[in-house]
Amino acid sequence: MGENQKSEIVNLKSQINRVGIIGSGTMGSGIAQVAATSGCKVKLYDTNQAALDKAKASLEKILNRLIEKGRINAEEKNRIQFNISYVDNLKDLSDSNLTIEAIIENLDIKKKVFSELESYVSEDCIIASNTSSLSIASIAASLKKPERCIGIHFFNPAPLMKLVEVIPAIQTSKEVLEKSIQTISDWKKVVAVAKDTPGFIVNRVARPFYGEALRIYEEGIADFETIDAAMKDLGGFRMGPFELMDFIGNDVNYTVTETVFTAFYFDPRYKPAFTQKRFAEAGYLGRKSGKGYYNYDENGRKIECPSVSSSAVEMSLSETIFNRVLVMLINEAADALFLNIASAEDIDNAMTKGVNYPKGLLAWADEKGIDWCVNKMDELYNEYHEDRYRCSPLLRKMDNTGVSFF
Repeated sequence: MGENQKSEIVNLKSQINRVGIIGSGTMGSGIAQVAATSGCKVKLYDTNQAALDKAKASLEKILNRLIEKGRINAEEKNRIQFNISYVDNLKDLSDSNLTIEAIIENLDIKKKVFSELESYVSEDCIIASNTSSLSIASIAASLKKPERCIGIHFFNPAPLMKLVEVIPAIQTSKEVLEKSIQTISDWKKVVAVAKDTPGFIVNRVARPFYGEALRIYEEGIADFETIDAAMKDLGGFRMGPFELMDFIGNDVNYTVTETVFTAFYFDPRYKPAFTQKRFAEAGYLGRKSGKGYYNYDENGRKIECPSVSSSAVEMSLSETIFNRVLVMLINEAADALFLNIASAEDIDNAMTKGVNYPKGLLAWADEKGIDWCVNKMDELYNEYHEDRYRCSPLLRKMDNTGVSFF
């Protein structure tokens, strides 16, 4: 959200001190840790007692590592643990000010849980979903008071990643939005407010990082290693697209792409790649399966192949790869701004704080030049004549008027 909007709510007291988390997996446990660290009393709910026991043991290990690193002391560890209780009955969340659901990405299951939850909690309890791509409006429709529903999307691992997307549905009340923003800010996170559209900010804007890299590979222009090297060496990305897809899991990444593609009425910009579909079907999921675009040992470490250096790869090829992926990312970010998905500040914050991009994409566009962006997009469209490569109207308008994003 923009600074002006943030300043309007800076004095608002969130009054959130009792938090219920639904789902004790990695994400739910991480959110519980964040809330407990900030002083909230947290109840972590799961139907599976073994999953709760695993979450409790995992938190113990995490906090012990933080002590070893000097991040916290034993007293702080005890305080965090004391703030979290583990429950296996949804009714136990009845005294929550805020509940955050972090379960399977299935709309029908979420609706069923939300409908039951509403019968237990107070009328002013905020009911939030951590969904990464599903419609908040659809989830809210399962409630008798849909105005209390909102999307609060953390990134994995929740304790480490600074960004949280806050997504109001069309039913969400202004009070619930403001209280959610203040609460997440109180938890020392960077808030980006997004419109309730497929993929919100990050999972929408990031699609070309994977999709265009896969397209370059399928055209036979370069292999996995070369594409990854170009994005890291020239762009400063911490991981190349194929390394990152292996890290996320090809099944998970493909499903998100397919979901966004379908939700946008099959817009060719989000079209999935058969390469990734086949890898997912073959069980080549990445680190978790030991094989993906690369091979991994039993500890999930990449088995290195001969390194690709600038001397081994023609520099012009690396520049072609990098520029093509970058301009597609910039174009997507510009279109998100054009369609009022989020503010320019929130879009850039989302990509740098949510997925560790080396620069905000809109700031990157200013650096490269709006005319450069438009020319590169037009070059791609003229070569392929595919709607996938249509230039954002905002970029073209900005080029004509000579303005920049910042």
